[in-house]
Amino acid sequence: MKAEAVRRSSQEDKIAHGGERRESKPESAGGERRESKPETTRDRRDSRWDEHRRTRREQLVDATLAAVGKHGAGVGMDEIAAEAGTSKTVVYRHFADRTELYTAVCNRVAGQLLPKLRAAMASSPHPRQMLSAAIETYLAFLEADPELYRFVVHQHPAGAAVPDPISNLSDLVGDQAAALMTLACEQSGRDPAAAEPWGRGLVGLVRTAADWWLGADRPMLRTELAAHLTDLAWAGLSGVVAPAPPNDPAHPNSSALLTSLEDK
Repeated sequence: MKAEAVRRSSQEDKIAHGGERRESKPESAGGERRESKPETTRDRRDSRWDEHRRTRREQLVDATLAAVGKHGAGVGMDEIAAEAGTSKTVVYRHFADRTELYTAVCNRVAGQLLPKLRAAMASSPHPRQMLSAAIETYLAFLEADPELYRFVVHQHPAGAAVPDPISNLSDLVGDQAAALMTLACEQSGRDPAAAEPWGRGLVGLVRTAADWWLGADRPMLRTELAAHLTDLAWAGLSGVVAPAPPNDPAHPNSSALLTSLEDK
C-alpha cells in the first residue's frame, strides 16, 4: 500500500508540473538561486584554444620561412617540421595540407611587401620618382630573400585553388599605378580608359625583368636594373600621357601638364 501511494504521489507531481521533472537549484547564503553558466565557461575555453591555435600557426609559418632560408625554395615538409622541432603530424594538425601552409606563408609575404610598395609610391609627389622608388623597393625585397620569393612564386601547389599572392600584389600595385595614370590622363585631357592596362603592364614589365634577373644570377647591380626599368617605363608612360596638341581647343590646359611631365 505504501509503495502504491508513493507511485501515485509521484505521478500527480509530474502532472502538476506539465509532465517534466524539476530539479532544485542550489541556493546561496542569501536565499537566492544560483545558475551555472556552462556557455560562458565553454566560450572562454574556445577563446583560449583559438588564441593558442593562432600562435602555433604563426610559429609554424616562422619555421617555414627559416626552413626556406636553409634549404631553398624546394623545401619539404620534413625539413619544415624539423625546423619547428615537431613532426609532420603536428604540422598537419594546424594546417590541413601543404597548400594551406603555403597560403599562410604567402599572406605573410604579402603583408610585408605591399606596405613597402605603398610607402615607396607615397614618398614623392612626382610620378617619375614614385615609379623609380616602387621599382627599387620591389627589387630590394626580392634581393633580400630570393629563395623566399621563388618559394612564393614558383612553388605554388599544382592544381591548388589558391591564387598566386604575387599576382594579387601585382593587382593591388597595378590599381595604384592605374590611378596615377588616370589622373595624368585627365589632367592632360586624354581619355583615361587605357590607364588600367597601362598600370598592370607596368607591373608585369618589372616582375618579368625581376624574374630574369634572379634566374640569371643577378648579372647587374640592383640599382642598375632599377634605373634601366625606370627609364624604359617612364619613356613610354610620359609619351602616352603627354597632353593633346596645344592648338586643340578641347584641351586648353594641355601645355601646362606637358611642361610638368618634361620637368620630371
